[in-house]
Amino acid sequence: MDINDLDEDEEFGFSRNYFLAKEMRGSGKKKSAQKLSDIDVVDEQELRVAVSNIETKHEKEIHTLLTSYKSLYPKWVFELRCGFGLLMYGFGSKKALLEDFASTELTNCGVIVINGYLQSINVKNVVATLAEILWEQLKTRRRSSAGSTSKVQKPSSFQSMEDLLAFLDGSDAKQNDCFVCVVIHNIDGPGLRDSESQQYLARLASCSNVRVVASIDHVNTALLWDKKMVHTQFNWCWYHVPTFAPYKVEGVFLPLILACSGTAQNAKTAAIVLQSLTPNAQSVFKVLAQHQLAHSDEEGMPINNLYTTCRERFLVSSQMTLNSHLTEFKDHELIKTRRHSDGQDCVYVPLTSEAITKLLEEIG
Repeated sequence: MDINDLDEDEEFGFSRNYFLAKEMRGSGKKKSAQKLSDIDVVDEQELRVAVSNIETKHEKEIHTLLTSYKSLYPKWVFELRCGFGLLMYGFGSKKALLEDFASTELTNCGVIVINGYLQSINVKNVVATLAEILWEQLKTRRRSSAGSTSKVQKPSSFQSMEDLLAFLDGSDAKQNDCFVCVVIHNIDGPGLRDSESQQYLARLASCSNVRVVASIDHVNTALLWDKKMVHTQFNWCWYHVPTFAPYKVEGVFLPLILACSGTAQNAKTAAIVLQSLTPNAQSVFKVLAQHQLAHSDEEGMPINNLYTTCRERFLVSSQMTLNSHLTEFKDHELIKTRRHSDGQDCVYVPLTSEAITKLLEEIG
């Protein structure tokens, strides 16, 4: 057979497969068969026990890798003294690495640890604690040099964040080569991800008497900062330090996607189903969910009222359109119907108010 004939057959096969794929894609426009009950979930506690019993692999290799990073400790200390911040990234938990570095190399300065993987953190309390630690260091050094501590006002008397930051950026400690260090596990964590927290952390890092050592794990972390924050305030030295260690502590506070953990998981699984529906269908569902949150004492939303509201918002053009959406919701087990005490048919979302709120945030 001629080689040209083989090329033509191969090209024909490719073209045929392309049009078959397009045809199958077009036929997939019919409604999805996904249901909440189709998502196989287990009890969260049971799943966490199973995860904790998984045998860690390559323990020796991970230990060797962590040990190899110790040769960088003197360089990291030197960079901190020069006014830089250290930012660690790479696959695996860096918690043990940062804490080992702090406990072995930063013993001469005050250290405070922030667990950014927690859900909420009070940044002002962190700044106030740092100011107290710095004041104690200055007090100790003045004592050893027979000086007086009356010249420096105690941070506990400061009322505002500006006063605390001004104290941490004061010139008095510069002359004593004195600084405090902040170790932040997951500076991109949920408790620190908002703009206000990042702005305060950047200002804190720019203080002359503060040094920051932090870790990141989110792929979009760099989007939290502008050019000024990265190069002027944080003044990062980036280090790729993959540890391949499991995120045991960091993951405790996150809901397991395969676990039936109540409110959070019900909202997440419902969001997965809703995201497979059309934008109009999602908007109709939002109307029902918002009504249920506002009238939690009622038995549901009468279908006639739902139709009137959706028509006013130009979400449906006829009762038939609304019925098709409701049928789809029922098929996916997102809503249920029941007879109101006055005889009207009502629809409702079979979730708690807290779960509905989380669901609206998920699809918001």
